[in-house]
Amino acid sequence: MSANPARTRLLDYLERREYLRTPAVRAGMEAVDRAAFVPQPQRYAAWDDTPLSIGRGQTISAPHMVAMMLEELQPRPGQRLLEVGAGCGYHAAVAAAMIAPNGEVHTVERIPQLAQRARANLAGIANATVHHGDGSCGLPELAPFDRILVTCGAPRLPGPLREQLAVRGRMVVPVGGRTLQALLVIERDGDEWREERRPGVAFVPLIGKHGYED
Repeated sequence: MSANPARTRLLDYLERREYLRTPAVRAGMEAVDRAAFVPQPQRYAAWDDTPLSIGRGQTISAPHMVAMMLEELQPRPGQRLLEVGAGCGYHAAVAAAMIAPNGEVHTVERIPQLAQRARANLAGIANATVHHGDGSCGLPELAPFDRILVTCGAPRLPGPLREQLAVRGRMVVPVGGRTLQALLVIERDGDEWREERRPGVAFVPLIGKHGYED
């Protein structure tokens, strides 16, 4: 992939602000063209550090948030990853680049039109699969997952996602109110669970059986 000056400037900025801390996350973000996931009228802002509307009341996350969540999640090559909230597919594409060549990303989107768009956007990425459904329930038929990434705010940790996390797995999920949450980072080591909280994130609400009502 040829160098993109706007992308390089953005990633350099994220490194200076310490959102980007590891070569693995930087390489994942360098591998994916965010502009290809942004609706045409907003592509001029694709490499600005800002969320952008993708329709249906949803957004593509700001690049600093993508970097921050992936730094906390720590995806590794060969892992199986569940994402809740596919949106336009950008976050899944970066994760898929990080766990390639043998890892798998399964991303769930509840809004049919966005699920269709994410499938189209991810069509060239062999290790990413889009599922339409209630992401708050996870994908029990494909569990367990080494990594679980939730890109919408939940009122509490959804029980099914906890159950679907593999031994020695790691999950990142925003938990709190409908507009402001803390980022919950969970690690499982056998029967032991560790939690840490990072304050001050804002995601659209997780709608579903184990989230908020629509």
